[in-house]
Amino acid sequence: MREDHGIKTLLDLHDQIIDQGGGYWVKIEAWVVAISVDIPHGIRYSLTLHEPYGKRILGYDNAHAVKPPKKFKYAGTRLPYDHKHRHVSDKGVPYAFKDAHQLLSDFFVEVDHVLEEIRKS
Repeated sequence: MREDHGIKTLLDLHDQIIDQGGGYWVKIEAWVVAISVDIPHGIRYSLTLHEPYGKRILGYDNAHAVKPPKKFKYAGTRLPYDHKHRHVSDKGVPYAFKDAHQLLSDFFVEVDHVLEEIRKS
């Protein structure tokens, strides 16, 4: 696996809370863990967007495996840990982790999109 220079950036952002205006905020958590089959990049992370009362409305993380819908059989397959929650009740959909810079970029692009949709309504 090639070296991911964005890992340091992600780790430097650990415990940051970033105001998004209008009471919305982003929280970033990232820390080093042992490299494993489930976490091959060696970083546990949680990037979340919260509404003014604190409820998470968007999240990217790798805290648990994402099970596919019941209609798909997944016995014997490795379940992805990198995933995103697209709304409050979303149990998670797989996220294709490429590197830490791409993770941050994808997350903040989606944050901008979600906030734009909220501000339109």
